Amino acid sequence: MAWNTPGSDNSGGPNGRNPRRRPGGRGLDALIDPLRGLFGGGAGGGGSILRWVGIVFALWLVFNCFVLVTEQEKGVVLRFGQFARVLDPGPHFKAPWPIERVTKVNATQSNAYSDTVPVFTRDANMVNVEINVQYRIGDPQMYLFGSRDADRVLKEAAQSAVREQVGRSDLDTVLNARSELTTTVRQQLQASLQTYRTGLFVTELNLPNARPPDEVKDAFDEVQRAASDKTTQINQAQAYAKQVVPEARGQAAQVRAAAEGYKTASIARAEGDASRFSQMVEEYKNAPEVTRKRLWLDTVQDVLSDNRTIVGGDGRNVIYVPMGERRAPTPTPNSPLLTPDLLAPPTTTESSDSARPTRSTRPSGREEVTR
Repeated sequence: MAWNTPGSDNSGGPNGRNPRRRPGGRGLDALIDPLRGLFGGGAGGGGSILRWVGIVFALWLVFNCFVLVTEQEKGVVLRFGQFARVLDPGPHFKAPWPIERVTKVNATQSNAYSDTVPVFTRDANMVNVEINVQYRIGDPQMYLFGSRDADRVLKEAAQSAVREQVGRSDLDTVLNARSELTTTVRQQLQASLQTYRTGLFVTELNLPNARPPDEVKDAFDEVQRAASDKTTQINQAQAYAKQVVPEARGQAAQVRAAAEGYKTASIARAEGDASRFSQMVEEYKNAPEVTRKRLWLDTVQDVLSDNRTIVGGDGRNVIYVPMGERRAPTPTPNSPLLTPDLLAPPTTTESSDSARPTRSTRPSGREEVTR
């Protein structure tokens, strides 16, 4: 007798029905009954393979059309191999494969590239420059399809930018002042990445170290010592200049002051001589004989005062008196050039007194004054 034959009483219940499966029951039976019928456990008997195929296909379709993009990623959708759109972080649906497929890229991860590049400077010196580049993916579409290998393009572009900028700088700038050089290299590298359609964005670029190659390290150290000696000599020369220049300026000011004094004295003496001559002319007009005699006596006195003096007595004994020669005092370097008698010209009263004839006194006895 079949299991489901009417009238059978396999379960012991009336009409052959299982009292645990009541029609219209609720709970777990209400959920299992549809599935039992779907898998062939219903009244039709014998499950079909097509139903299993349909179930597997439905599950595959659901999981294939659903895409979850994490917070750090972006999804690039390709429709029949051609770019369609970019998926932002979150759940998304797409057409099943092979119609559409999604390639996920990490758009927030920071990647690093470091290398040491030998470069020639503008003044024909070789130096090894270290490069440190931090970058991330800025445009997923360009990163995947803009160039063949975006990471390799970045490495070559970074080396090219460093070589170009270092080649335009001298050795001192590369070794001691790389801040401005680093900024220029970063700008040029970012422009190159955009030109090559890499989709990469440079977040940081540093040139942490620059040193000469080991083969020329000794020569480089010698150059550094020479540069240090040069700086020392320059500092010493500047210190000497700061010491000597003020002294030279003081001496120059002293010479100028002495020249001004000499100029003032010469002008005052010339003006005094001219004034005395004018007064003498006036005196000569008033008393020609007296003035002529006074001038003769003054001239004789000046001539005799510059010669040796011999005094003779009654016994014909000649006595030589070493009176010395009247010479103008030799000025010393520290002696003043101006004296009161030179700066102050003779007044009218003194000129008048000097213009008067003076009577010379002769020696008493038989003293004879000869030249």
